Amino acid sequence: MATKKAGSRLETEIERCRSECQWERIPELVKQLSAKLIANDDMAELLLGESKLEQYLKEQPLRQGASPRGPRPQLTEVRKHLTATLDRGNLKSEFLQESNLIMAKLNYVEGDYSEALSTYARVGLDDLALTAVPPYRLRMVAEAYATKGLCLEKLPISSSTSNLHVDREQDVITCYEKAGDIALLYLQEIERVTLTNIQNRSPKPGPAPHDQELGFFLETGLQRAHVLYFKNGIDVHEDQQNLTRGVGRFRELLRAVETRTTQNLRMTIARQLAEILLRGMCEQSYWNPLEDPPCQSPLDDPLRKGANTKTYTLTRKARVYSGENIFCPQENTEEALLLLLISESMANRDAVLSRIPEHRSDRLISLQSASVVYDLLTIALGRRGQYEMLSECLERAMKFAFEEFHLWYQFALSLMAAGKSARAVKVLRECIRLKPDDATIPLLAAKLCMGSLHWLEEAEKFAKTVVDAGEKTSEFKAKGYLALGLAYSLQATDASLRGMQEVLQRKALLAFQRAHSLSPTDHQAAFYLALQLAISRQIPEALGYVRQALQLQGDDVNSLHLLALLLSAQKHYHDALNIIDMALSEYPENFILLFSKVKLESLCRGPDEALLTCKHMLQIWKSCYNLTNPSDSGRGSSLLDRTIADRRQLNTITLPDFSDPETVSDSSSSSSLSRTESPLHLFVSSHLHSHPKPDTFVWPPAAQSFSDPGPRQEHSLCNSPDVYFHGFPSLFSVSSVHATSVAASRVEQALSEVASSLQSSAPKQGPLHPWMTLAQIWLHAAEVYIGIGKPAEATACTQEAANLFPMSHNVLYMRGQVAELRGNLEEALRWYEEALSISPTHVKSMQRLALILHQLGRYSLAEKILRDAVQVNSTAHEVWNGLGEVLQAQGNDAAATECFLTALELEASSPAVPFTIIPRVL
Repeated sequence: MATKKAGSRLETEIERCRSECQWERIPELVKQLSAKLIANDDMAELLLGESKLEQYLKEQPLRQGASPRGPRPQLTEVRKHLTATLDRGNLKSEFLQESNLIMAKLNYVEGDYSEALSTYARVGLDDLALTAVPPYRLRMVAEAYATKGLCLEKLPISSSTSNLHVDREQDVITCYEKAGDIALLYLQEIERVTLTNIQNRSPKPGPAPHDQELGFFLETGLQRAHVLYFKNGIDVHEDQQNLTRGVGRFRELLRAVETRTTQNLRMTIARQLAEILLRGMCEQSYWNPLEDPPCQSPLDDPLRKGANTKTYTLTRKARVYSGENIFCPQENTEEALLLLLISESMANRDAVLSRIPEHRSDRLISLQSASVVYDLLTIALGRRGQYEMLSECLERAMKFAFEEFHLWYQFALSLMAAGKSARAVKVLRECIRLKPDDATIPLLAAKLCMGSLHWLEEAEKFAKTVVDAGEKTSEFKAKGYLALGLAYSLQATDASLRGMQEVLQRKALLAFQRAHSLSPTDHQAAFYLALQLAISRQIPEALGYVRQALQLQGDDVNSLHLLALLLSAQKHYHDALNIIDMALSEYPENFILLFSKVKLESLCRGPDEALLTCKHMLQIWKSCYNLTNPSDSGRGSSLLDRTIADRRQLNTITLPDFSDPETVSDSSSSSSLSRTESPLHLFVSSHLHSHPKPDTFVWPPAAQSFSDPGPRQEHSLCNSPDVYFHGFPSLFSVSSVHATSVAASRVEQALSEVASSLQSSAPKQGPLHPWMTLAQIWLHAAEVYIGIGKPAEATACTQEAANLFPMSHNVLYMRGQVAELRGNLEEALRWYEEALSISPTHVKSMQRLALILHQLGRYSLAEKILRDAVQVNSTAHEVWNGLGEVLQAQGNDAAATECFLTALELEASSPAVPFTIIPRVL
């Protein structure tokens, strides 16, 4: 009795070791079994043959696609053990079936595929039971199906008939699908048994649970079917059908309840399915995972009905996740993103970060797996423009990124796309350290610094890095000099001292000349050289180089614009306007060109044409930006809508009549209020002496740009004098050309937002640049009305701009112009002072303020303001002329004569609009 009980315990232990693939323990257990039980020689032969074969495969693992090995001396003993068992036939039928399955596996290892298939035919593989069997039997059946599929793939087809070829492929795939299904069942069952044993174990500590390994055959069964689906879709021209079945197979594997052994496999399959969904499936052919796949696609062969349904059923299936509140994707990108986020989570969870040499290979595998996931995430999120989310994902990847250039560079690019330029520059610094010979990285950093950040000194350093790199980056040296020239040119525009401006302009000119000599076929080098010469008022030389740029790139909008401005500087206004019209035929929605057209039409065709262009700009703005005008409070269409709807020309419309009654009263009350207190004074006093109610005052998002270096600050359109969006300059950048006004413009934006929130309950919708463009259009129309002496219409247009940005220095300056037109010098004086309190270097406000002071007899203060204006912009001929008039009134005729001569010389080369309106970006 004791012997029988001991034998039962041994058999249970042997069964457990076979299920958990602990083959090294089998020989010792067989010795104990043979000593304690009688007539177990055949069973011992079976166990020894199996354990020796598995040990051999563990030491010399098989590889997918490897050639047949042939008979091996190490396997001779395995064949002897199995042959002895089968020849005697004393075992029970189920153990004889196991012996045949092991023998067939041995035949495959030795390359005898026909004999392996014959063995499976004798056993009746499809008739083997899957219920009420130990876990190791499930593993043997799964491996048998995988081995059968491998043998069918290896053996050639006797006939070349296409039907036989298709049937063979279907048989192979069916074998792999059965192998995968049973393998999942085995892995779930062995994990269930392991967890049960741990729970039933006494408090006394026992052996640690054995880590299960898939092995070659189980892994092949789980992964080979979908590979064949996609491979056959290419080879047999059944793309849609095989894509449908392959995606279905992927989803079946992913829906199965997860085990510890399948975690890495699950991440691989999720990543592969995401790639298929992104690259190979359109939205029309997508079906969600909880639905049955389409039975037939329009691309399928009509003779093959139901080709996307399974051709087999198993008596026992693996458990799948189910429930009522399961999230189900509804489109291919959504499912791909879900799969990639799951893969990313698993990659981060299983990351190998140890730097010790023993873990180097594991760390590289972990890094490679994570990099593939993040690359696919970049594709998926980039398609939807979700760069903010992408930058957050790549920020999590930084745990892998020690000394890894690819991840750092991807992170930098995602930050750039998300508008986080300040962080992007910091990340690019690390990329430069990791890859110092790559000149494109500092050029990219310089571009960011010269753009929304306006870090011109930093941009200069990055450009010098490329220039001083030597022969390693010789092909990028021209671009380096181009970036250096742009940095110098922008610094010259920002410089407040005339001497410093001239020094920086000379440096910029030398850098552009060097760039042009190194790359004479680069149209940008010729264009920026021409632009710098134009800013320095060397008009004939600039014309020569801009023509070179147009010969190299005939449709470059900036070169065409510069050519038009150069012609206007030579007073060829009609030719300049023709160039603008030609450029607008290629770029009809370019607002920079349209603003220049308004100026040129005012000079050579009259105000009627200019106002017609303003109305055309309003129509373009309405079609480009489907936004609600903040001046519309729901009482009817706004002035914008009514102006567009009216078929008359703008100069024949009495604009105030189109405003709502409340708008008119607001405008008149604002005008009467301005005689006592300006909006800035009202704003400051309201915050110093009273506290607004919480429900009436909300700090606007733009006001956060004082401390936030993130996207809000960089999208504010007022960070630099040369910020451009969609081809037009920002409202705050046309005249704010100095570094001091960059900060002032940020205050201006914040004050405008606060004032708007105090005045109206309808905040501006969406990004700022469409509203800034609309404000510019109204201000250009107001300027035309001022030119023809229509203060009422000019007031209406200015009020529309003020509804958008009430604290803009351009709006305040235009209000001063209207007050001057009405003869109210005191009111105009206050408006100009308000404009300068926002932007202290606004030259037009300085010039008009000095002119009023001159008329009021305050010559000394007028002279001081005009001399400051000359330091800010030494090429403004109106300022020099005003300074001459002030000096003449003071009796200083000699100095006044010099100023008049300088004004005449500058006016002869003055363009219709400043050359700096053209964007200077790398």
